[in-house]
Amino acid sequence: MIVQKSIHILIFCRHYKASGLPKLPKIPFSYKARAIKEAQQALTDYLQYTKSLPFVYAENITNNSLRSLANTIIHIDYSASSFPKSVSRLFRYNPINEFEFFFESIGIDYTKVPIFLPANKFFLVEDDSLFNAACTLSDFGFPWTKLGILYTGSDVFRKGSEEIKTRLNGLKELYGFGNVTVIAICLAFPFVLSGEGELTEDVVAAALLSDLKKVFLDYDLVSCVEGNVDVWYGICRKVRVFYDLMDKEKGKVGDLMGKSKSIFLDYPEDTLVKKVNFFCGFTVEKEEMGLFLLRSPEILNIDVEVRMISVQSLLKHFGMSVEDLKSVSQKYPYVLGRNKIANLPYIMRALNQQDWFLDKIKNGNHHLLANYGLRLPDEDMNKEFTEFLEKVLASRYRVHTMNKVNFMHSIGFGENALTIKVLNHLHGTSDEIQIRFNCLLDNGVEFSKICKLIKAYPKILNQNPETLRKKLRFLVEELGATLEYLDTFPGFLCFDLENRIKPRYRFHTWLTENGLSSGKSYSIASLVANSEKMFVARLYGIHPAVPKRWFECFSCKRSSEM
Repeated sequence: MIVQKSIHILIFCRHYKASGLPKLPKIPFSYKARAIKEAQQALTDYLQYTKSLPFVYAENITNNSLRSLANTIIHIDYSASSFPKSVSRLFRYNPINEFEFFFESIGIDYTKVPIFLPANKFFLVEDDSLFNAACTLSDFGFPWTKLGILYTGSDVFRKGSEEIKTRLNGLKELYGFGNVTVIAICLAFPFVLSGEGELTEDVVAAALLSDLKKVFLDYDLVSCVEGNVDVWYGICRKVRVFYDLMDKEKGKVGDLMGKSKSIFLDYPEDTLVKKVNFFCGFTVEKEEMGLFLLRSPEILNIDVEVRMISVQSLLKHFGMSVEDLKSVSQKYPYVLGRNKIANLPYIMRALNQQDWFLDKIKNGNHHLLANYGLRLPDEDMNKEFTEFLEKVLASRYRVHTMNKVNFMHSIGFGENALTIKVLNHLHGTSDEIQIRFNCLLDNGVEFSKICKLIKAYPKILNQNPETLRKKLRFLVEELGATLEYLDTFPGFLCFDLENRIKPRYRFHTWLTENGLSSGKSYSIASLVANSEKMFVARLYGIHPAVPKRWFECFSCKRSSEM
């Protein structure tokens, strides 16, 4: 008996730590399991008898709102004999926010629950439509703990019970789906429950449901899947991996998906997501890539995670000519060396060879990717980089530095000395550096050009995203240049915008407007890159009084590089 009790306490201990519940310092640990159970019973009684909720719904709320419950009882002094009464008294005489318990119970992340709490409302009876919608969906068969997906992804909780039933029955009657399939479809694609009017009037939902009908019923995927909500939800989520790539083809890919239905049966969702993301990494044309993968599902069997590659040997393996290999080596030396195959899309983008590589894959050469491998374990291994890694792994900051190494590999930089040089100038965490890189990408700078920029000026990635955005905007909108100008003058992004670039440009404009520029039109680089001493000397050459005007009206105290 003692052994069984010890095992029970150990299991509860592990579950309690994993749940992220508050520590409940006033309750001895050996009584925590008992205290939580008694508090749950008190909450169930409160919801059922005081608030008149049907037992099944009261129990659903109670069993799935542990963090709200723990935070409610955290200040109660524990006594084995009086604790149940103390908790019951708390619920009876101290108003609790029932919406907090409700939202946690339907699966909304507890840390995000405050976002959804209605203002000046505490009791579920104050919002009948919310609770009635949950009951209607639960009665249809939706798992209570997944209702949060529908709450955050659709407007179904603003509908009346009869309207919800009509919508759900319409999915069954119009398309022939069973209850379990309807539930899975709604959880994976919550928008099918949104909107007003008939299902047939919702063009987007009708296109999706038409495709799903072909896959599930016409191509008989339904006979290959257990009649289980969780399994069907997983299938629908895998369908969505491809459907989210579609734009023009929505409503037209049912046959293609049906012919390739093995994709949705053979791969776990996380594996499928990784493989699809890998191939989509080569191109901005996501729809085209999604269609290609559905037409050639065998390509998804290729290992795109574990293997190491040599960039040069892989390019040669795919048929790149000697001349082109030489050109690539000269233009992009920082990409050469070893890297993980998982980074291949970004290696090709760093080389600006993604279109060439993608054409090879699409033209039936994907077997080359499947059968590629290093000839020797130490092939293309860079001694300097290996020694650098050994020092990193022996240092106090190995995790921080290795994260930055992995970031560099993820944008296409290989195991070579140039990568080490860039790393030594990068400040911040790998996540911060990734955000800065993405900022340049999102603002129109091409992937391969960003890699060239940071190879030449690594400190570019030490600036916050807003600073980078402002500099790019000023270059284009004020200076009238294009982003291609960064090819000519990559150092532009390294200079202080407010204290150097803007003052010098505005002074140059003043000189021009006042006829003092002698007809000369200076380049952006010559205006910005010259030292203060050289800049002032140039001004003196225009007129001895010009430097005085510069210092008095335009110059900042700090006119320097970053």
